[in-house]
Amino acid sequence: MNTKLYLSVALSSILLTSCKVGQKATENTIVLKNKSNLEVPQKAIAIKRSQLSLKDVANDFPILIFNNDTIPAQVNDLDGDGKWDELFLVTDFSPNESKLVTLKWSKANPKFPIKTSVRFGKREAKNLPVQPATEEVLMASQVYKKLGFQKYQTDGPTWENDKVGFRHYLDGRNSKDVFGKKIPAITPENVGVNNKSEVEDNYHQMYDWGRDIFPVGNSVGLGGYALMIDNKIDRLGILTNDTLNNVEKTTFKIVSEGPVNSVLGYQYQNWEASGNKYQVQETTSIWPGMYGYKNTVNIDGISGKETFLIALSNINNQKGVKEIEAGDWVCLIQHDNLGYNREWIMGTAIIVPKKDYLGYIEAPKAGQLTDSYLAKFKIRNNTPISYYAIATWELSADKNFRDPAYFTNYVTTLAKQLSAEIEVKINK
Repeated sequence: MNTKLYLSVALSSILLTSCKVGQKATENTIVLKNKSNLEVPQKAIAIKRSQLSLKDVANDFPILIFNNDTIPAQVNDLDGDGKWDELFLVTDFSPNESKLVTLKWSKANPKFPIKTSVRFGKREAKNLPVQPATEEVLMASQVYKKLGFQKYQTDGPTWENDKVGFRHYLDGRNSKDVFGKKIPAITPENVGVNNKSEVEDNYHQMYDWGRDIFPVGNSVGLGGYALMIDNKIDRLGILTNDTLNNVEKTTFKIVSEGPVNSVLGYQYQNWEASGNKYQVQETTSIWPGMYGYKNTVNIDGISGKETFLIALSNINNQKGVKEIEAGDWVCLIQHDNLGYNREWIMGTAIIVPKKDYLGYIEAPKAGQLTDSYLAKFKIRNNTPISYYAIATWELSADKNFRDPAYFTNYVTTLAKQLSAEIEVKINK
């Protein structure tokens, strides 16, 4: 991507030498303070460009040094104007720990281990090869059933970190699926295509890295969403056999892809639901260490009669769902043989904000959205709502996820860690 700005890894001494950090360049110190009494591993922090002194270094790359080690970080251009908007980093905190970090600047692009990734490929005709892409525009009539062929590698974009992977059905369905990973390495770029660069469902078989493991059916998967209007559920998108989307125009873009953060953006123009039209902005973000991703949804056109629904697909679940408050969040947790044909033990959950939470319902047995638990929310016009979708399986690197109590503890502990505030002070 021409718009990507990566910060990707090396040992601190090698990094500082190879990047030729100027001794006379502008330097800041940054104090990062964990204001909670919790241990918070791999905490994601975003520092806005406007918070930093950029005199004489506007085109340079920031380098963060703590105790002579370099903190993995990257810069993200979120609005696509060619200038980065935020410095994104991931680091560990002890309870109440303060870190005094030195910010230096480099002309060269530093390197860090790649721990997040986005993969997206498409073709414009059935007889054309799949090509890597960074963006897409899909009109209402360009859906899978109407086209007569699957346009997208893995049905749409996939994103992952060192723990787990996900995919979004961009072909009109807008469901979210799970790739179970057995190793921390990023999965191959050719997942979902054959040696002729044709779209091929080759990810429902086991590889060294793992496979697609989660049945979605007519749900919207793990972390998909809908609106409920006058007790009618309207999903964003359609089912496999529908030939016309309920979204007039879908725009997708890989916003950023780097070693510690990958960001995907979706715009849904004129989503028709119960006779109303809505404009939707969705942002998906993933960083290392967490068995999940963050999703943020903002809807324009809300009149006050709508209830926002966040979905947790419950296909193959025979043990029900737990509802547990943790920190600023409510966790809906399920653990069972949730994999295809009940072959693998999985834990899946959604971590949703306690504020404006209205409880949950189970989706109807028939209709456009089924086989799900649906968390209900009061939603306000043009007001973003953020939540997390979590997935593990028994073949994860951590085999303890076979145990339902272990998974429940993981989810609730993560929710408390997400609630932990990190204070950022810039000394210019």
